Amino acid sequence: QVQLVESGGGLVQDGDSLRLSCAASGRIDSPYSMGWFRQAPGKERELVAQIRWSDISVTFYADSVKGRFTISKDKSKNTVYLQMNSLNPEDTAVYYCAARPFWRITSGGYAYWGQGTQVTVSS
Repeated sequence: QVQLVESGGGLVQDGDSLRLSCAASGRIDSPYSMGWFRQAPGKERELVAQIRWSDISVTFYADSVKGRFTISKDKSKNTVYLQMNSLNPEDTAVYYCAARPFWRITSGGYAYWGQGTQVTVSS
């Protein structure tokens, strides 16, 4: 069983930066995927970024955040980060951390979820 706890959300202005953290408890092995999703009001949840838990990081980003967001991990702290730069109002959403016991480019199969953290970007 894996438990995930997000932190770092908040209210920022257009163009600002934020870093989200996801602290994981429980056993996470190399094949695991760790992902960040977001859900805006009235929209479906979407995959923002994901990273393989192995020593050699493999990452994937949604087109809407490429070049602005960076996902990273600290295995010694069992923590995944999402550095978000150049935020704009379209990034406003609840951001969720998720984990699954395999690596795949597609977004399906995430079995463990955090409670979510709100990110609001004002114009």
